[in-house]
Amino acid sequence: MNRYFAAVFAALTVFAASAAHAQQPVKIGLIMPYSGQFADAATQMDNAIKLYMKEYGGTVAGRKLEIIRRDTGGVAPDVAKRHAQELVVRDRVDILAGFVLTPNALAAADVSAEAKKFMVVMNAATAIITTKSPYMARTSLTVPQLNETFGAWAYRSGIRKLYTMVSDYGPGHDAEGAFQRGFKEAGGEIVGSVRIPVANPDFFPFVQRAKDLNPEAMYVFIPGGAQPAAFGKALVDLGVDSKKTRILGQGEITEENALKVMGDAALGLVTAFHYDHNHKSAANAKFVSAYNAAWGRNPDFFSVGGWDGMHLIYEALKKTGGKTDAEALIAAAKGMKWESPRGAIAIDPETRDIVQTVYIRRVEKVGGRLLNVEIDRIENVKDPVKERMKK
Repeated sequence: MNRYFAAVFAALTVFAASAAHAQQPVKIGLIMPYSGQFADAATQMDNAIKLYMKEYGGTVAGRKLEIIRRDTGGVAPDVAKRHAQELVVRDRVDILAGFVLTPNALAAADVSAEAKKFMVVMNAATAIITTKSPYMARTSLTVPQLNETFGAWAYRSGIRKLYTMVSDYGPGHDAEGAFQRGFKEAGGEIVGSVRIPVANPDFFPFVQRAKDLNPEAMYVFIPGGAQPAAFGKALVDLGVDSKKTRILGQGEITEENALKVMGDAALGLVTAFHYDHNHKSAANAKFVSAYNAAWGRNPDFFSVGGWDGMHLIYEALKKTGGKTDAEALIAAAKGMKWESPRGAIAIDPETRDIVQTVYIRRVEKVGGRLLNVEIDRIENVKDPVKERMKK
């Protein structure tokens, strides 16, 4: 009889333990620059995260989600690493996420690898980031994915000689190398290049230097947030005529706020990007409508990175039945495919990086408004850096 009660007690103990586990929240630590010059980028991403949770509920696989936010204040890898360590050790988070900026993502990657925590990069775009932790997946973009593709397209569009201007940090170096590689391998010539300080830059002398060379075209990479509008002002104030010098760049330079500053001077600018709120699809129309209803503004590429990052987390948790160990979550993430507001995307099962369409857009006036109008697309693009590493 005692054995019977002992067996029942043991079974009840196991049941109680599993029930308690099911009731424990899944803790997600968001590390982003909520203050400083990149604060709006963090706001846009976080707004999409909040919207996703509102639309799909705050519980997944029987477990409530709890978000813990930490502010890096800008490019601050030491701060990001400290936050990641404290979130893991003190707050006992299950997942690390967010990461607007590359240096911060690289710093936190060490913690993800050592502590074996699933990490979702929702923006930071330097190619090597996902190689720094086997438990990391990315739902945004890689800079070479856009720009190597774009460099080859630029040559096909008729450009033969070009000047490059990039921000002097990891993604800028990535963009410069990738665009130049794609352009030169296609047969183009780089006639000059310059790197701009990433912290509070004065664009005027750099734009003036490029203008003085009177190149056939100019390729530009700067981070999103406040800088594209400032760059646009330099183009306008210095009278750079995009009909004479074609301006090409990664999509940030023609984001909504930058277009407002540049006005009609932006007409004809050509960019490569993975998302714009004007993209025509049912999924995007629904997303843009819901985002505007919630936040009174349009979503941007930071927003879609946050939205898809939460989708990946939700679907991975569903696959694991609520288990949060990193091995199970990253296995669930590998090879996942879904219809994003930006179009069809997937997580490469080998690299854990994003596979998506690269859109070539030109700024045109439509119904009295300046819009990025899609003029070409290259589908199912993988990160070319990792593709070369496989060989």
